[in-house]
Amino acid sequence: MKKLFALFLISILLLTACSSGSSEKTQSESSDSSDSNELTVWTWDPNFNVKAMNMAAEAYKAENPDLKIKVIENAQEDVVQKLNTSLSSGTTKGLPNIVLIEDYRAQSFLQAYPDAFHELTGSFNAEDFASYKLGPTSIDGKNYGLPFDTGVTGLYVRTDYLEEAGYTLEDLNNADWNKYIEIGKAVKEKTGKFMLSLDPNDMGIVRVMVQSAGSWFTEEDGVTPQLAGNEALKKSFEVYKNLVEADIARPISDWNQLLEGFNSGEVASVPTGNWITASIKAEASQSGKWAVAPIPKIPGMDSSVNASNLGGSSWYVLNVPGKEAAAEFLAKTFGSNVDFYQDLVTEIGAIGTYIPAAEGEAYKAADEFFGGQTTITDFSKWMEEIPQINYGLHTYAIEDILVVEMQNYLNGKDIDQVLEDAQKQAETQLK
Repeated sequence: MKKLFALFLISILLLTACSSGSSEKTQSESSDSSDSNELTVWTWDPNFNVKAMNMAAEAYKAENPDLKIKVIENAQEDVVQKLNTSLSSGTTKGLPNIVLIEDYRAQSFLQAYPDAFHELTGSFNAEDFASYKLGPTSIDGKNYGLPFDTGVTGLYVRTDYLEEAGYTLEDLNNADWNKYIEIGKAVKEKTGKFMLSLDPNDMGIVRVMVQSAGSWFTEEDGVTPQLAGNEALKKSFEVYKNLVEADIARPISDWNQLLEGFNSGEVASVPTGNWITASIKAEASQSGKWAVAPIPKIPGMDSSVNASNLGGSSWYVLNVPGKEAAAEFLAKTFGSNVDFYQDLVTEIGAIGTYIPAAEGEAYKAADEFFGGQTTITDFSKWMEEIPQINYGLHTYAIEDILVVEMQNYLNGKDIDQVLEDAQKQAETQLK
């Protein structure tokens, strides 16, 4: 009975929890195909994931010119809902051969529907990928996801604002959040600009801090809430409060306001995943004024490093006819093709987690927008330093609890009580 309830709860969580994704209109609902030489893919974001898959299809023509790849684009939340609805109903009709799943959600699917995914162990060399990606994409020591893009974080910063405040990029190398706040105060005083933007309904920056210390919201089993007594989470809450009270954070409420903040020049830095690069470069007039430093670490915590992750997804093969062809297609493209990864970086700025790709020329290229910095090389180096953790089943459900408790903390509630109350709520809701 308890197992049935757990599966029901996971289904509800997957239907309700969603993160940002493309809102482009849904294409054909059905992925059934009478053509045995056609593979169907579900993914989101036409300028990133969809384009990457179409590029993979083009690259694979050298191996199998007859294979067709049909990409069906939906918003990420629609991919999650449709996949969950089909799997929970026990039918494979209409399912794709390949689906992209965000790493934060992967374990929910793998543990709720263990027979729905085709095992990929041995079809690619797992050791060739960043180690932190292998936990979310595997279960019981077996690989089910082929790692795709990295959410490796960096601190994007306006070097002209730094210099006006009396600092240089070097001051942010190996820095902690206390140093960041110190610099942010100076930037605000000298330039009148905020150091960063913060959305009170998005705990992404807290996720970044917690993972930098090799910790998460759940214990190693990925199920049991680990909030009360979680030192990394406690210190991350304290840093967040210090950012707010230092008056260096510009309050925002949506994605467009985040973009407007740095594109307009009102915000001096953006601590986030590397996927923001294209959005920062969209304001061509700021070319040469930006650089990227390592993400700050948690002050006073030896386990915290200047590397973390925010986002990132991986490819999965469904246990439906065509699974062998789908596994081979992924293995020969995203799983091993160094030249293909050079094209991904050059054309769409997608940094994969395939380590050998970092030796390619495109990964070593200087970016004039960032003052000639070899940003892809830097991100690739930081990627290998990201602590490997288990995101477990409940990332977004727990984050909903933390959003409320963070406001209680900012309003004066004791931090230990905040985390104890969050623990009790999580234990009640996630039984």
